[in-house]
Amino acid sequence: MVTNQAIITMLKKTKEATNVSLEVYSIGDVLITPDGTHHAPNLRELIRRVNDAPDGTLMDDRIYFRVNDQGRLQYLVSCNYDEISRVVAKMAVIQIAEMFSIEEGRFGREHFFKNLLMDNLLITDIYHQANKLHIDVHSKRVAYLVELHGKDSASALEVVESLFADDERIFTAVVDENHIALIREVGEDCSEEELKSTASMIVDMLNTELMEAVTVSYGNVADEIRKVSVSFKEAKIALSVGRIFSPERNVVGYQSLGIGRLIYQLPVPMCKMFISEIFKGESPEKFDEEILMTINEFFANNLNVSETSRKLYCHRNTLVYRLNKIQRQTGLDLTNFDDAITFKIALMVVRYMSYMESQEN
Repeated sequence: MVTNQAIITMLKKTKEATNVSLEVYSIGDVLITPDGTHHAPNLRELIRRVNDAPDGTLMDDRIYFRVNDQGRLQYLVSCNYDEISRVVAKMAVIQIAEMFSIEEGRFGREHFFKNLLMDNLLITDIYHQANKLHIDVHSKRVAYLVELHGKDSASALEVVESLFADDERIFTAVVDENHIALIREVGEDCSEEELKSTASMIVDMLNTELMEAVTVSYGNVADEIRKVSVSFKEAKIALSVGRIFSPERNVVGYQSLGIGRLIYQLPVPMCKMFISEIFKGESPEKFDEEILMTINEFFANNLNVSETSRKLYCHRNTLVYRLNKIQRQTGLDLTNFDDAITFKIALMVVRYMSYMESQEN
């Protein structure tokens, strides 16, 4: 819908450029002038008289032009009875009609992309509506999902929209009070680094403008319009998987999820069975803090005993003793690649189980 403020701004600029002061009557009983809005109590009678007369008819020493949208009267543009004012008024009618066209296209695209993300469109409807809205169905696009940890999504949406104000290839929408969706059209040679850079830019902007802690995830690049919803689903998965396995990261791409993406799709009963078989009823959560720190550091240093002992500020023999202790408790030798993989997966499965249990409570 065209706002009164937009029309006031247009009337001000028109007056500055032409020295012609126009008045616009809204069907909502409002008179809009370059100075602001005023109540128009006799508007209905004026509309009745104008509708019974040809467009541009002189009434009460003023000329009135109709502005219709989809066949219905929305505004009356009024000017003084002289040729210059008449020409300027006709131009104002064209400008207001163009505002309607722009708003209609913007609303139409917003409605289309929201339905696209939510899978509310049939395949045939996707292409039909996209063509109607002049949306290129073959352009590559990627979906981002912004998760807010404090501020409401409405204020964050304003910041994100201002960040991409000059880019007409971007669509943004509020998903719920804690999430914002963003669809960005990308080039043919878009790289993973470029996708990550955009996500980081959103994080930095929200951190700066709102002092807001956020996490931004993104899916794979969709090579045509109907696959955008798939990219959005991937972004949602990336957000969830990142929350479980990499809570310290504020940018998470679907491609970077690794084995966590597979574990996330496992049923909890299967996970419990796996843990029971690997640890013979013992859970890694029962290991003391020193052992867990040793395990994590050992994996972080690619199973390198010397480098791990250096990072832990302990003697090599001390580290070997701890690794042997783990082997006695679990039957897994972490210096053996296959056993190390099994143990690493087991730790991730335990973390996943803990997360799923916390969601149920």
